[in-house]
Amino acid sequence: MASSSESAAGLEGSESSIPSVQELMIKNPDKLTVPQCFLRADQEPPNFSNGGTHHFPSIPVPTIDLECLLSEEDTNSQLDNLRAICKEWGIFQLVNHGIGSSLLEKLKHDMVEFYKLPIEEKMRYQRKPGDAEGYGSVAGSDGILDWGDRFYTVTNPLHQRKSHLFPELPPSLRKTLESYVQELQKLSMELLGAMGKALKMDAKEMEEMFEDGRQSVRMAYYPPCPTPGQVMGLAPHSDASGITILHQVNGVDGLEIKKDGVWIPAHILPDALLVNVGDILEIMSNGVYRSVEHRATVNSVKERISIAFFVSPKFDAQVGPATSLISPENPPLFIRVGMEEFVKTFFSHKLNEKSYLECMKIDNSRGS
Repeated sequence: MASSSESAAGLEGSESSIPSVQELMIKNPDKLTVPQCFLRADQEPPNFSNGGTHHFPSIPVPTIDLECLLSEEDTNSQLDNLRAICKEWGIFQLVNHGIGSSLLEKLKHDMVEFYKLPIEEKMRYQRKPGDAEGYGSVAGSDGILDWGDRFYTVTNPLHQRKSHLFPELPPSLRKTLESYVQELQKLSMELLGAMGKALKMDAKEMEEMFEDGRQSVRMAYYPPCPTPGQVMGLAPHSDASGITILHQVNGVDGLEIKKDGVWIPAHILPDALLVNVGDILEIMSNGVYRSVEHRATVNSVKERISIAFFVSPKFDAQVGPATSLISPENPPLFIRVGMEEFVKTFFSHKLNEKSYLECMKIDNSRGS
């Protein structure tokens, strides 16, 4: 699922005159004054790890070794560690994930080549008014543009793929992306199974929610910015997915997470994938797991390229606390809605940080 910055509420207006931030930089490499529509005067300053003027030491994001997690040795200890990380951090680095380095290198090559295409070629995939899918710059719910271009599209179920997007990508990128998506489909089900097991959820309940569910990708390109402290690559938000798997394609850091009320840079290990808990999994866990608020910063020196894979339930599923976790001692903290309604409401909501998740909470005072 897309982030709050892909909300349909922010797809029109000033961004129509700036279809591509990358093109803006290409045309004005030396004398660019950042347009007003990008400036975020009231934001908390980014803590740059690459370029910029404000620096903050990176705090290592916890690491999960998938081979150890899925092995039969010391299973309880591994699951306890996973549960604690999802509760306290809502995000972890995944190593030994099984995605081959050759595939990741091919993906890097093909994505770099895609963003080298002339703007006229990339604009064939331009997002249409009111539609979250497609290519271009993106405005948040406040109308301010993010400093980045992205290509976002639904990849599963297959019949929901838009004919002018994924199928029409350059052949090499399309083939590589298809292989990557298939690998992440398998990986995500392994992760969700382990995350459910760590909660002592009924395994079938997790599988029925996410097997052949809604999945999407966002390929993002963040150009350098002459005044990086005044803009944001991706505005603060939590994902409305079950989980999101991020690959930092060209190894340039820029992701920041909010931990204990403070924004901290996330330094990602080479070839590690970053997995974060989304709002849906926080709801399903009845608040045990916490979706993480995050944002993408930019810097004045390097471009940053990333790809996010969003994993959500199938459209006919009901989003709510897992029934196998609910008891008189553990009553539901969130309402239950259909996945289709959840998505529609999310994309029409004026989002701010984790505000939509707050709307899903049961107000225990209503009946008093």
